[in-house]
Amino acid sequence: MMADNIEHVISYWVVFQKFHSPALAGFAVLSHWLPFLLFSVASGVLADRFDPRRLIQCGMGLFILASLGWGYFFLTDTIEVWHAMVLLLIHGCAGVLWATPGQVLLYDIVGPADLPSGVRLNATSRYLGIPVGPAVGSAILLAFGPAYGILLNTVFYLPAVLWLVNAPYGPRFRKGAAPPKRAVRGFADIVQAMREIAGDRIILSMTLLAGCTSFFIGNAYNAQLPGFAEDLGHGDPGLAYSMLLAADAAGGLLAGVVLESMALLKPAPRTAIVLALLWCCALICFAGSDIYPVALAMLFAAGFLELAFNAMAQALVQLNAHEEIRGRTIGLFNMASLGLRAFSGITVGLIGSIIGVHSSLALSALGLVAAITCLLLWIGLQRSA
Repeated sequence: MMADNIEHVISYWVVFQKFHSPALAGFAVLSHWLPFLLFSVASGVLADRFDPRRLIQCGMGLFILASLGWGYFFLTDTIEVWHAMVLLLIHGCAGVLWATPGQVLLYDIVGPADLPSGVRLNATSRYLGIPVGPAVGSAILLAFGPAYGILLNTVFYLPAVLWLVNAPYGPRFRKGAAPPKRAVRGFADIVQAMREIAGDRIILSMTLLAGCTSFFIGNAYNAQLPGFAEDLGHGDPGLAYSMLLAADAAGGLLAGVVLESMALLKPAPRTAIVLALLWCCALICFAGSDIYPVALAMLFAAGFLELAFNAMAQALVQLNAHEEIRGRTIGLFNMASLGLRAFSGITVGLIGSIIGVHSSLALSALGLVAAITCLLLWIGLQRSA
């Protein structure tokens, strides 16, 4: 996850400097998350049917290919818009091949007795990678430059690829009778997965929460941070960009350490929803601020709150998923939490090219507040029924 986001930091910065196009930054978000929308459930079906280790390795191979492609074009200074679009699509397809299988493999690694703890730790470490990756990426960008920095990034994938070759987990090492394998049926799998979770209030509410936050905002504002850095006018734009990324990362890091070490915020649907509302408030303040220290503080708060509610929602889904459809359930959650981020490229990125990214981010956050409030009221009605 760290290497994934290092590539984002370096490629987004170079693309912004080369083309100064909010629309292309919006496409970066769209191309990264659209494969999750289309293929997350299918990857879950494949993880139920085949060895998830091999699916993860395929995804890592595509990640490495994308970084090598960026490195070539940066070294030769021949990058064009269509080159960037193709590499962004490859990167998006790589992500969908490892996200759901990786979560399915978690059950094989920790076993049922330690699953609650394993889910919490896995969710925390996964979402730590989202803010920490940009911080490391910005440091590599400053130290090595974009071309050599993104080539160096390929090394970070290799430990996982090599470990998975003979890792003693997966279908071959499971005890007991294997659950019946279902055929891969494409769109029909999505419909069936929706029917299967419709009666589970916790899984349904957390999937809806993930879908709402992803649709309206997701992480689309990260692709626009170079523009925010220039608008805030705080010295060198490159350093200002790196500090904004670092603030978001530091908030996430603190959340991971505090919540895990002190066992705070017991997982509950209502708690996750309230944390998401607070995240919206932090982003609204960030979008409206023209004072650089205030913007840093708001991104720090946003990083803390994003990790807190995202990790909690994912943990609740994994804890309540049935074993025989674990991959499908997690795939549907990822379709909502990751796939719908494709549309945040429109709400924040493309609309931002018309009215400005500050206004588009603030309006998107306000729309999300309305949607999450309705979900909170629905949770209350369900509990009282």
